[in-house]
Amino acid sequence: MPQVSEYAPGTPSWVDLATTDVEGAKTFYNAVFGWSYESVPGGEMEYETASLGQGPLAGIMPQPDEMRQMGAPPAWTTYVTVADVDATAAAASEAGGMVLQEPMDVMGILRMAILRDPTGGVVGVWKNDDSSGAAVVNEPGAFTWADLVTADVPAASDFYTGVLGWGATDMPDPQGNPSKMFTVNGAPVASARSLPNVPTHWAIYFAVADADRSAETVKAAGGQLMMEPFDTPPGRMFPAMDPAGAGFAAIQLDPDFDPTSA
Repeated sequence: MPQVSEYAPGTPSWVDLATTDVEGAKTFYNAVFGWSYESVPGGEMEYETASLGQGPLAGIMPQPDEMRQMGAPPAWTTYVTVADVDATAAAASEAGGMVLQEPMDVMGILRMAILRDPTGGVVGVWKNDDSSGAAVVNEPGAFTWADLVTADVPAASDFYTGVLGWGATDMPDPQGNPSKMFTVNGAPVASARSLPNVPTHWAIYFAVADADRSAETVKAAGGQLMMEPFDTPPGRMFPAMDPAGAGFAAIQLDPDFDPTSA
């Protein structure tokens, strides 16, 4: 598997799961993606890094008490590498967003913040001085894409282009809904689209070798399919929930798909 050693500012570079059942999540994602785990020592809270054997690619941690008390479900969060966490958080506030977690240092190796865009999408930003982020991406079992589902794509696009410096271009949509492709230095890094009656959220995609086989594994491991696997231009995919209720998507990437020509 190719490894990633550096992420340009503005690039999604890490994902982690806040869940009510860490051990159950570890068992589930091991079955679905083949992850192994290592506990991060010395932190203020339990944190497990997931790996496919060539470096960390995701994290799992207990859902904070305040989230649980608010009734928030277990959820995955996408983190974007930035050059300056404090400046990004300030820019988010000025652009009409909200800083849910003020900039903070973690274990002396990274600085991070959690932001909410004006349409309700929650995203993390970080600067990691010890490692670049996920060591493996775009391979079976690893993170491959982040997609913002929102009722107001234009407002979200204005926010992220202003705060993260993303470029934005219109994407075709089969239903004619507003859709955007976000880019960094001309390279696609994320997208935004509108789906009727779906709450605003950042959807994360993991690559799999065989979507149909992975869908069966999800069900056998106690997860739930939101839709059976279906074909899209980037590949065959399905949305799912893990046993604790955290949503994610899996996609069998089409090696011939070119997102720049979509």
